[in-house]
Amino acid sequence: MSRRVLVTGGASGLGAALVASFVERGDEVLVADISEGGSDELDRPGTSYLRLDVTSDEGWAAALSHVEERWGGLDVLVNNAGIASGGRIDVATLEEWQRVIDVNLLGVVRGCRTFVPLLKAQGSGHIVNTASLAGLVHPPGMASYNAVKAGVVALSETLQFELAPYGIHTSVVCPSFFRTNLASSLAGSDTVLDGIARRLINRSSTTADQIAAEVMKGIDAQRPVILTDKPARRAVFAKRYTRPLYDKEQLGFARRIQEAAERGDTGSTARSTTKGGA
Repeated sequence: MSRRVLVTGGASGLGAALVASFVERGDEVLVADISEGGSDELDRPGTSYLRLDVTSDEGWAAALSHVEERWGGLDVLVNNAGIASGGRIDVATLEEWQRVIDVNLLGVVRGCRTFVPLLKAQGSGHIVNTASLAGLVHPPGMASYNAVKAGVVALSETLQFELAPYGIHTSVVCPSFFRTNLASSLAGSDTVLDGIARRLINRSSTTADQIAAEVMKGIDAQRPVILTDKPARRAVFAKRYTRPLYDKEQLGFARRIQEAAERGDTGSTARSTTKGGA
């Protein structure tokens, strides 16, 4: 049966890959994004486009009105829009913290607050929130990103239980680094960390299409936490069951960040095997 789906940040990256996956299944998808992004997904049959700034209450109200007028309801809400951020605690500015909180955390909160009354009224629905491995594993140099993605994980777990009596499922997606245009949003004060993050994203062998395929499996199975790739699963396992080794890895990563900063290296080859960005 065709589902009615809204995907924020759906014009590029993982959002566009998710749009394509839903459409291939015969679903109708509303691509909600701050810009059209030149995505081919917007030209697909079964898709429509709505400009949405996820930090805007007025924008979300317009999205709700659009969905009600067009479909009369919604089956899947995918809160996927986000920006990359990072930086050591004494380098990243409070303005950068506020920006990533507004987009990556409060954008998800606004989406849930907007559509939960509709989902409750119809007695069904599935909320899918894109977090990151950074919501579960917290490497050094990424305090703001780790904090907001952990917030998305906590929000999603809360809603998993809070909304279940209304027939509403909730999932949170936690991928590790994969190749995406998210690296283009790295423009913080900590150029050393931006360089490290950009390199980790661009070097990944995992694609957005592969992540999207795993997300769809997780939605089908109604999994509360969707770990989309082997690096993510290994990192979570290491933190939970081999904590001394996990701590050693993170401390080693912190030392490599320190060395890169001392060199003034904005294209560092620093590595983390328990990396936490998406």
